[in-house]
Amino acid sequence: MYRYDAIDIMNFKVKVMFKRNTWGLIIWSTILLIGLGSCDSDDNAVADIPFTADVFNSVNGRQVAFQGITNNAVSWSWDFGDGNTSTSQNPVHRYAEGGYYVATLTATDENGATLTSEVSLALDLPPYALLVGNQTEEGYDGKTWRISSEHSAFDYFAFSDADLTLFDGTPAPLPAGIFGSGLGMGEIYNDEFTFYFDGSYKMDLKEDGTAFSGLVFQFLSFGGANIRNLGGEDFGLCTAAYTPAEDATFTFTESEDMTTTSAFGPGGMITYEGVTTLDFSGTEFVGFWDYENKVILQDITNSTMRLVVFVAASPDVPGINTNAIILTFEAVD
Repeated sequence: MYRYDAIDIMNFKVKVMFKRNTWGLIIWSTILLIGLGSCDSDDNAVADIPFTADVFNSVNGRQVAFQGITNNAVSWSWDFGDGNTSTSQNPVHRYAEGGYYVATLTATDENGATLTSEVSLALDLPPYALLVGNQTEEGYDGKTWRISSEHSAFDYFAFSDADLTLFDGTPAPLPAGIFGSGLGMGEIYNDEFTFYFDGSYKMDLKEDGTAFSGLVFQFLSFGGANIRNLGGEDFGLCTAAYTPAEDATFTFTESEDMTTTSAFGPGGMITYEGVTTLDFSGTEFVGFWDYENKVILQDITNSTMRLVVFVAASPDVPGINTNAIILTFEAVD
């Protein structure tokens, strides 16, 4: 039987210690490498994140919750587009009035560099905003309307009485394209009327340069010299030459008592209470040219509006409104 002497025992201990130290070195080296690798990864990750700024928002009526989605920003400055500001990263702002706004976030990093991000808002749009369009859009050039050839279920000829009663013997509603196929005056559907946010106004009567007008008004005012198309003669209508003004304006009133002439009112006058109106400078008009260039705005959406225009159709009471036409206009893209 083999006997271990002292030298064998010492060699064995040395081998065991060497193995233990070797495994220890391997384990500690691995941990160190992992740790160094993690530190390098974290440093690179931080260094690789760019300075960015974006805007997220949610809308509830005229109240908007904003969120500044930023990387490496240390301060935030908001301009809500209505004269109010905030330095919160995620402010909530309530606009006093509905309309179109552009909210702007300016984010700043620790080095003083800045980034801006914008969001366009259309909030609880009032009639005026629907009429003139989004003035905050790049290249804004007003909002343009024309008489709809399709008409609507609410378009008809009326008496200019308090209830705008249906005019005897006329269709209600007006058939699609009636001024073209029915009366031979289809050119009136081409005329365009543009409203601007600042109250300026422009008409484009196209190549023929004629406007939809009242026949009696034309004869009594100009002796018929401007008349170009008598297709609507049986209804007291025509088209007549007109030159729009270069500096025309309009006035929008959301609610007023509008008093105008009427063969059905006491003393030749009538008042329509609590109506929305459009009034025009000089002899400008929208859709129809006659003695009364102020119209009643009955309804408006983003794509259509319905107006009441007045007609003085009887030579027996010159200058006094006897009729009205309810017309739907469509927004022109």
